Amino acid sequence: MDIVSALRAFLRVAETGSFSAAAIDLDLTQPAVSRQVSALEGHLNTRLLHRTTNALALTVEGEQMIAMALRVVEAVDALNEASCVETAMASGRVRLTLPAPLGLYVSERLPGLLERHPGLSVELMFREEPSDLIGDGIDLEVRLGAVSDNTLMCRRIGWTTAFLVAAPCYLERHSMPKTLDDIGGHECICYSRAGDGRSWWFSDGSEEISVRIAPRLVANNAVAVHRAVLTGGGLAVLSHLLASPDIEAGRLMKVMPEFPPARLPINVVYPSRKNLPLRVRTVLDFLAQVVREDPLMAS
Repeated sequence: MDIVSALRAFLRVAETGSFSAAAIDLDLTQPAVSRQVSALEGHLNTRLLHRTTNALALTVEGEQMIAMALRVVEAVDALNEASCVETAMASGRVRLTLPAPLGLYVSERLPGLLERHPGLSVELMFREEPSDLIGDGIDLEVRLGAVSDNTLMCRRIGWTTAFLVAAPCYLERHSMPKTLDDIGGHECICYSRAGDGRSWWFSDGSEEISVRIAPRLVANNAVAVHRAVLTGGGLAVLSHLLASPDIEAGRLMKVMPEFPPARLPINVVYPSRKNLPLRVRTVLDFLAQVVREDPLMAS
């Protein structure tokens, strides 16, 4: 058994949530991917995945294996790159689109990538709605939530974490919501990507619950919502990337933290898996790495 190939297969299955999607991403047959994962489980004498006819989930041991498998694969990749530095250096331009909160997080870390690859350049564009990748000449796009376009390659790199928040000055004027039903009676500032503009979704730990709202301010940019909620305009669901510094500083307060907003998968989509250029693969792997570095997005 090629242990590294088996680990790559396991990681792709864990990221995509299915053997068939992993097989497409790895350019293998579904049975081949299944055999690799089964061989890995046999080698470790541990079940890593729960399999049913219509669902696939990581076991506790599988969850624990993710970080170790990533370290092994990344170490092997680093050795391969070190053995052929000239051919491993990415060069050329990559056009990348992503939502503003994640874009701000990524932009702070991009200089390190560009320093390691002097011939590489990245054009970063903040977009909240899906692009026409081919028509707009986009190499990679980060999308939140399920990806319905099955003509695109899709790699899940993490999960969103968000908080329901309000400014202290708003909560001084209005009572703190005690139940999810109370939310509808408040001023709600809605980021339209966080729902359909009229609903917010929360989790009670076992299921997701929809709460109808009647927002008078709706924006398709989370930074605009962030600015509005800081002024005391109402309640808002904000990414932890935007809200956490203000919560720590006391400028915002968590509302009903026992019912956190539902999490969404963070997916990177691209037009084709065939002959993915090194410049694009380098940025794709960079995105996966920087998301994994944040524990609130890693799992």
